[in-house]
Amino acid sequence: MRATGRAMTAAEIAARMEVAPRTIYRDMEHLIASGAPIEGERGVGYLLREAFDAPPLTFTFEQLEALAFGLRAVEMLGDPRLGQAAREAKDKMRALLPPEHAARLASAPIHAFRAASQPEPPECLGDVRTALSVRRKVWISYNSLAGEQSQRTVWPLGLSAFGAIWVATTWCETRNDFRDFRLDRIEDWKVLSERFEPDQHQTYAAYLAGLQASWSSSATR
Repeated sequence: MRATGRAMTAAEIAARMEVAPRTIYRDMEHLIASGAPIEGERGVGYLLREAFDAPPLTFTFEQLEALAFGLRAVEMLGDPRLGQAAREAKDKMRALLPPEHAARLASAPIHAFRAASQPEPPECLGDVRTALSVRRKVWISYNSLAGEQSQRTVWPLGLSAFGAIWVATTWCETRNDFRDFRLDRIEDWKVLSERFEPDQHQTYAAYLAGLQASWSSSATR
């Protein structure tokens, strides 16, 4: 990536890269956060302050197989937007890798498939992912496995996939505590405009630490 001396809009960059402008917005946010010398913002344009070369991508063949499997699994298990992001990431890596490595990534003999009996990803997955990323509260109407109906406002903190089952770890305002919700049991939902800022005891890291402590205690007993 070379300095151009002038700001370029996301539309101009997208036309050159043959991708959607929203992809440029997302990638620019990541590049700026990673320390790339880029100035600008949405609606204004982006300017590279100085010449900048991304470090070369080097992987072992086994690492390439792991990447290929991971990307294919995301395409199978994720929502459509996540699957598209996986395909875009694979195309970017193939463009940056040496030819032999790019071919290995594309043809790695390790795959992920969705069985005919396996359900499609929950419809709310994409919206919950977005809310988690931008820290927005979500209202949900939930039907538990016991048949109990409830409406809650939750803070999405993390997502886990157990095969075809997606589970959202949240801070539940109703219970004032962590709660896990199966996304396939969410009957209705709405991403709210209100953002949340968890305290240290309300974070996903705190949730995982609590699980680890519980497991360790159980193992000791």
